[in-house]
Amino acid sequence: MPIEAKWVAVRFPAICCAVTLIAVPVGAQTPLSAIDWLSSSVAAPAGSAIGSPAATVKRDEAPVTTGGALPQDVAVSILDAPSPDAIGLLSPATTGLPRDLWGMGLEEEVRAAILRERGDQLPALQALTMTLMLAEAAPPPDSTGKGTLLLARIDRLLALGALDQAAGLLRVAPTGDPELFRRAFDVALLTGNEDQGCRMMQATPNLAPTFPARIFCVARSGDWNAAALTLRTAQALGYVTAEEDSLLSRFLDPDLYEGDALPPIPARMTPLSWRMFEAIGEPQSTQSLPLAFAHAELRDTAGWKAQIESAERLARAGVIAPNVLLGLYTERLPAASGGVWDRVEAFQRFETALRTGDPGAVAQSLPAAWARMTEAELEVPFAILFAQDLSRLPLTGQAGRIAFELGLLSPSYESIAQARKPESPREAFLIGLATGSLSGALPPESLGRAIAPAFLRAGTAPEFAALLEQRRMGEAILLAVEKIGHGVQGNLSGVTDGLAFLRHVGLEDIARRTALELMLLERRG
Repeated sequence: MPIEAKWVAVRFPAICCAVTLIAVPVGAQTPLSAIDWLSSSVAAPAGSAIGSPAATVKRDEAPVTTGGALPQDVAVSILDAPSPDAIGLLSPATTGLPRDLWGMGLEEEVRAAILRERGDQLPALQALTMTLMLAEAAPPPDSTGKGTLLLARIDRLLALGALDQAAGLLRVAPTGDPELFRRAFDVALLTGNEDQGCRMMQATPNLAPTFPARIFCVARSGDWNAAALTLRTAQALGYVTAEEDSLLSRFLDPDLYEGDALPPIPARMTPLSWRMFEAIGEPQSTQSLPLAFAHAELRDTAGWKAQIESAERLARAGVIAPNVLLGLYTERLPAASGGVWDRVEAFQRFETALRTGDPGAVAQSLPAAWARMTEAELEVPFAILFAQDLSRLPLTGQAGRIAFELGLLSPSYESIAQARKPESPREAFLIGLATGSLSGALPPESLGRAIAPAFLRAGTAPEFAALLEQRRMGEAILLAVEKIGHGVQGNLSGVTDGLAFLRHVGLEDIARRTALELMLLERRG
């Protein structure tokens, strides 16, 4: 039924109502998360962990021994016990990464490396990070078996806005853990699958849903009276804040508050709050919210402009298919001019010209479309969509140069480079990067001079060598991503070291694509 359905207002004391209460101790708080926008959908005791408590014997729980066989500070793990941390969607055969990805790394160090904020990343490095988060891998040797790294990987995906990828990991993760459920529930809310999230809550008896989540789900099931009574119970027992009470009351009966001031906008918007604001007819823009929220405005309930802007954010981050952007850009004629509408118009003119196969029309429309895509930092999605078709047309001059550089940002970069006769020293250098051979090619500027040594000399920097010696490949990859990112901001030695490492460990495709993106994309802060 529509979310706007109403309930009959009930004003008698809630304590007399036969409503199932939720065992939430007063003052109980959910453990802090790396994703601080998660909804408080379930009450999780501090220190909750994924996995069976029998998987690890903690020091204070260990059986007393008379012989002193173990030092008191040693944690004992059951050998070969299955660990949630080993869960992944991509096998070593698919990723090319070793199964002992974390090697001799310590669990807490690996977790910190996964969660460390690295700012905006080049598209190739973003894709590498997501691959690492989705990879099947043996847990570190000191793993507690509680799924610490699985949770960290899911949080990293959520921070990247990769909800579909995070949902894939959550589907194969153990059920019943409150922290995993919180993430699955919010992913469902942001992707329009809230009914599925509510069914998951109902099907997992050991979860203790908070009152706002329970009220939301009871209302979604159509039992608005029970939702109202649950809210009054929560009010009587002090289990909802004044802010939550104001929003929930309007969510359950918006007509009753018609003409009143809106509930205060939370300083920390959660997916649950966002969905309730939407339900009362006051949807909040996601442009200033974390990237994951942009998924909520891809749905048909959002306006076309909001859908386009959200798709642009997500395509820029590489977490949705470029075809989603294509579909939205070409859905209808632009409604106005300026900003996003200029991009839509330029995109449509170019796409129409390309479909006709007329080189003259393509040459005329391509520069404007490329300029608009560059302004929005959407060059790579644009290249994925059109590079192959452009490579088949006899384009010259400005259009030919754009088509060439656009092709270097596509998966077909090597074949497009091999078919090109360089027209300048810069093009010769780009072709060398795309083919992996810089012999005789001169770097055109300082960034090129930082990139070139990684393709001309073998070996890797000492800090990478030290990690590889301990088989800590995963941490080394994350370090390379970080160093290249810092290099874009000015520390060019990090570019050299990071690219050299990627080539050293066989990630040649990623190294070449990253080098090309460094040269072709303006991402220098």
